[in-house]
Amino acid sequence: MKMKSVTCDETGMTGPQWNDSIRPDQRVSYLEALPGCETPAVSEKKRRVTYRSFVQAAAIVGFSSLFIPQAATANPNIVDNRFNSVKSVQEKSDYGLRNGSFIVVPVPFTNPIVGAGLAIGGGYLFQLDPEAETSFIGLGGMASDNNSSAYGVAINLSFGSGSSFNFALAEADLLYDLFVGPVEVPINQDGVLLNSGFDYGLTDTISVGAAVRYLDTTISLQTAGASIPADLIPDLGLELLSLGGKFEWDIRDDSDYPTGGARLNVAANFGTSLSGPSRDYLYASANFDAYHSLSETTVVAGRLSTCGASSNAPFFDKCSIGFSDGFRGFSPTQFYNTRLLSAQAEIRQRLGKRFGVVAFGGFGWTGPSFGSLTDNGLRAAGGLGVRYRVSQKFPIDFSVDMSMNNDSEDFLYIYVGQRF
Repeated sequence: MKMKSVTCDETGMTGPQWNDSIRPDQRVSYLEALPGCETPAVSEKKRRVTYRSFVQAAAIVGFSSLFIPQAATANPNIVDNRFNSVKSVQEKSDYGLRNGSFIVVPVPFTNPIVGAGLAIGGGYLFQLDPEAETSFIGLGGMASDNNSSAYGVAINLSFGSGSSFNFALAEADLLYDLFVGPVEVPINQDGVLLNSGFDYGLTDTISVGAAVRYLDTTISLQTAGASIPADLIPDLGLELLSLGGKFEWDIRDDSDYPTGGARLNVAANFGTSLSGPSRDYLYASANFDAYHSLSETTVVAGRLSTCGASSNAPFFDKCSIGFSDGFRGFSPTQFYNTRLLSAQAEIRQRLGKRFGVVAFGGFGWTGPSFGSLTDNGLRAAGGLGVRYRVSQKFPIDFSVDMSMNNDSEDFLYIYVGQRF
């Protein structure tokens, strides 16, 4: 049968030949399966993955993420011309550890726990395989205006089989207020964290994973001579090992700015003490996100969250409004217990190519059991936010949100990306 020599350039791709018997509507899938040939959609997806991977590298101050959800998720100072060095990694035809690119990114943030600050990450990005997502090796550090600081190193390796390996080692010295019952206690927490995990994609929409965490942490009071609340004494000095598993189902149409689809993420962990008094505990959480487009510029997003933990779990492994669910409107160190249930909704409106606005709200409960969740009262909050798209090629936003809760407290959040 006659073979027609067609370069991918004629269709916006690169390279091979196809048989005249292959229908035009089959050619994109056929070309994507050939080595060295990518459709524009695949190339765009890989460039976006490259950017997200470096965002993770810039935020590898992983220790602080135990206590500071969304402290640093991306770089609001990245603009279009900054993407050139990132995209060049994927635009090369060579793959492997030697064919990568170095990038350094600053990450401003504001959150209710440590206040305002800056995280700086430096990373080396590369692809191990043409079918793999971007891998990275990164260094990072953060400092905030309340004298909290952290630094660490992270490695994320992505393989063409749909599997990935991650490793992070960090050290931190954090100052924040912890609510022990009705008492607000200023504490100083320092220590070392090691996090590592392996994920495997069973299908295009389902993945499973396993993780291990080592944590050696010490807690003291910021005020010398102050009395230590009795509930905090078991958590003052801990050396812990945690083993966990996770499941994710993801049918979103985009991982950066979803306009349709849904995602379910479930994680369960077993923790045990390595020194001091024997201590074994469990903790697990689940988040379900859904997205629906009302128009080309308007999206409604929602999140349902639940969490459960053993009664003897350390406070940072219990269920917290703001930490377990990404809730805006309360300090994550205020309302935490062994059970949680919350719901959030957000409407996202684009105002042209660069700007957007959001309105959000939610409510939740924490308590010692699901049957007694409402005994401690409803926690509700809502607010408004502004979005600035940092690139016309990538749907990633610089976000500023102001929220107010039903205790008449207001909180400011500055981060990059969407809350969920």
